[in-house]
Order: sequence, then structure tokens, then C-alpha cells
Amino acid sequence: MFFPPFLIFFAFIFLFVLLLAFGLIQFGLFSWAFAKIGIPPEYLFTLLFLCIIGSMINIPIRRIPIKNDFNDWDTVSFFGMRFRPPRSDHPNEMVLAVNLGGAVIPAVLSLYLLINSPHPLRMLIALAAVTYVVYKNARPVPGVGIAVPWLIPPIAAAVAAMIFDFGSAAPTAYFAGTLGTLIGADILHLDKLRYLRAPVASIGGAGTFDGIFLAGIIAVLLSPVTG
Repeated sequence: MFFPPFLIFFAFIFLFVLLLAFGLIQFGLFSWAFAKIGIPPEYLFTLLFLCIIGSMINIPIRRIPIKNDFNDWDTVSFFGMRFRPPRSDHPNEMVLAVNLGGAVIPAVLSLYLLINSPHPLRMLIALAAVTYVVYKNARPVPGVGIAVPWLIPPIAAAVAAMIFDFGSAAPTAYFAGTLGTLIGADILHLDKLRYLRAPVASIGGAGTFDGIFLAGIIAVLLSPVTG
């Protein structure tokens, strides 16, 4: 869950992710992994394209009153980098939005995996474990958003999938990593949004999208283990 001025920063990350995705597709790894989680290879490119393009689309839900006491000269620290928080034409309210590529599309895909899973209860247990880990490591950063170290969601998803659903680790890792990040980092911190002092907050936005994509990479790494 992030917002300007960090969109430019994350745009470079998205470019890297896009190039990585195309590289993996070229070597057939993504086709292999997504086939493991039940997604036909012919739909893979379309799915990735929609997720990456959709990550730039935020759907407004509501406006939330906030306490904005930043001075013009205030800066915040974000993983060792200093930024000046964005200013808004409406300094006492925030727009809450849902990201199409980082929340809506992955949630629909995760629901599809759950419905078609032979062990849905195991997937839900793994989801609960990942949600707890992500929630405990997520931190609200004023002027930035809800921040969580990028490697925590996919690592937690990999471990939970191997423990609770070894036979179907790949789809479980994707399911738990995706929804666990959305729930643990964003949804369970909605009550803290009004204290972030920012104009826009996006559920499944920039930083969360990276965690979700990494969870998909973990599914790739788990595929040969569960073949």
C-alpha cells in the first residue's frame, strides 16, 4: 500500500519485474509453474499483462478523514531513504482505493485456486499463517504507507505451503502469499490509515504488488519439488 512520490520509484521495479517475467516466460518456467497451479499456459501472458498493467489502475472506494500535521519541510525515512511526503489539495482527507492488478485480479485467481483445490482447508490454514507473519512485520510509515519487507511474504508462503500442504505446495504458496499479503499488510491495517497523513492509499498497490509477484515466483521454485 503506497502512493506518490513513490510511484516513480516503483515504476523502475515494475520494469524490472516485467523484464524478469518475460525472461522466465522465454525459458518456459512460468508456463511450467502456472500449469502446476492450474492455469493453462495459453492464458499466462494475458494474465501477467493484465496484472502488470492493472497495477497502475486504482479504483477509488471512499474518502477517509485524516490528521495531516506535516510541515512543508518534513521528510520521512523509508528503508533508509529520505522522502518528502506528498501534498494534497484536500489535506484533511484520504482517498482509499483498490488496485486492479495488485488486489482484484490476484484475489480472483486465488479464489479460483481455492475452489479447485483438493485440500481447501490446508490452503486456508497456510493463509492464516502467512497473514499472521505479514501482519506482525508490516509497519505503518507516515507519508509512505503500510510497509513490509518484500521477501517476508514469499518466504512465509513457501514455508507454510511446505508444512501444511506439501503435495500441492505451488498453488498453496500462491494462494497464501497473495491473500496473506493483502490481508496482513493492507486490510488488517485499515484502522491505521487515518494516521498515515497521505492523500491516497491503495490496497494491493505498488509495494504490495511486488510481494504478490514474488509469491508467484516462489510457486515457480516449488514446482519441481512437488512434481
